[in-house]
Amino acid sequence: MNKNNLPIYFSIAVVFGILIGTFFSGGNTSNLISKSTSSERKIKRLIDYIESDYVDDVNTDDLLDGAIAEMLGKLDPHSVYIPKENLQLVTENMQGNFVGIGVQFRMIGDTITVIEPIKGGPSIEAGIKAGDRILLADKDTLFGKRLQTAQIMKALKGKPDTKVDLQIYRKTNDSIFDITINRGKVNIKSVDVAYMLNDSIGYIKLDRFARNTYIEFKASLDKLLTKGMTDLVLDLRGNGGGFIDIANDIVDEFLEDDKLIVFTKNNKGDVIESFATEKGDFEHGGLYVLIDENSASASEIVAGALQDNDKGIIIGRRSFGKGLVQQEMDLGDGSAVRLTTARYYTPTGRSIQKPYKDETSSEEYDHDFNIRLENGELFSKDSIKTIDSLKFTTPKGKIVYGGGGIIPDYFVAVDTTAYIPTIFFRPLNDFAFSYVDNNRKKLSKITVEDFIKNFDKDHSVSDKFLRKMRDYRVSERTKNQLRNNLKILIARELFNDEGLYKVDHQDDKMLQKVFELEAN
Repeated sequence: MNKNNLPIYFSIAVVFGILIGTFFSGGNTSNLISKSTSSERKIKRLIDYIESDYVDDVNTDDLLDGAIAEMLGKLDPHSVYIPKENLQLVTENMQGNFVGIGVQFRMIGDTITVIEPIKGGPSIEAGIKAGDRILLADKDTLFGKRLQTAQIMKALKGKPDTKVDLQIYRKTNDSIFDITINRGKVNIKSVDVAYMLNDSIGYIKLDRFARNTYIEFKASLDKLLTKGMTDLVLDLRGNGGGFIDIANDIVDEFLEDDKLIVFTKNNKGDVIESFATEKGDFEHGGLYVLIDENSASASEIVAGALQDNDKGIIIGRRSFGKGLVQQEMDLGDGSAVRLTTARYYTPTGRSIQKPYKDETSSEEYDHDFNIRLENGELFSKDSIKTIDSLKFTTPKGKIVYGGGGIIPDYFVAVDTTAYIPTIFFRPLNDFAFSYVDNNRKKLSKITVEDFIKNFDKDHSVSDKFLRKMRDYRVSERTKNQLRNNLKILIARELFNDEGLYKVDHQDDKMLQKVFELEAN
């Protein structure tokens, strides 16, 4: 936007703010459109003046988009505007599925390279394999152009049951061939991995709370129960949340009938309570929940409900602190807003929403990692500030606190030994992919367990990488961490998320705390 247009931008933001009560009363715009209020006439007249008389050409649609975003930014950190060009992607992530060919990919050099065909999707049924390069889509050249992700998605996504003709290069047999794929619904998985840590402890890593999450979670829970699971580790680290009702369904698997899970309260004081039902299949099992500073919203509902009902043990670091409920509202032109309509509270009555002020920037609010780092709370539970007036007591007498996130029962500090400089991220990823891509036939015979025990014992692979990094001053500690990270990334390329997590878990401090508690 031209700097000369900034005064107009802010003027419209102010005037547009007059309409807040009109736009969001009940989320029903169909009746509002027919009304002609003085506020609506005022904003329409201003737009007409700009379009007809302003000295420069101005895109009033862009101005209105900016005005809406500016207005919502004055309310709270979680009321947001979703432009129409972004709404489909946002909706797909929340629903947990999209229509396309079903591949995870990234650009290697200037070519779209399949990292993994998604299980149950059209590509895996058509025979697409990891490492395949997509050269053409419906005769459109996709290589040699360094395309943006949005451009690639446009070529590969489409309507259900439509065909796309692809030209594929497969490095393992140095062949180029054509294949036709019928686009279909592809699930965005919510359960990254589910497996047995030992003979009795199961592990489920939950990435989000989308519409399909409970179905995936329940299938994973049932699978682990058949393998003899008596205790479960539910990993919610980095899980930014999603649908509250999905979180409730998952908590319901652990809590006895009629236990309060969560309640919400809106601006009219209306309270809606959610209770556990008779359907829970793991009400008597042992439970550990892992959280960190990026566990938010629905993750905090789960952790808070379990903690307040004295169910299981919460391990990790203080969670993010999002206790506001959003409702998506259509603006009639393909765009939407997510407006905060209520606050949620854990069973003891505590709000998990961390403080925010008008002057707090979204960047400061979303990324307060540095603040937590500076005040020491990522290294010591004693550095977490609590407020006595926000002290609550669980039925069994445990003290818990509101006022900003879930404080774990057992604290685990950030593992500083796992830190590597960001300058190594890209080289590590590129080397891991290249190594696997050049050795797929040989590596395809290795199991995950064999990989964990035996891969790179002589450091021949990691030494080759370190020689490429010889221009950097790398300490012995950093060298060891680079070796570990390289093994994790190669495992991901070979075995997808299962390999990544199983290798990474070998030195996972929170899982080590689980085993320590199990032994006592």
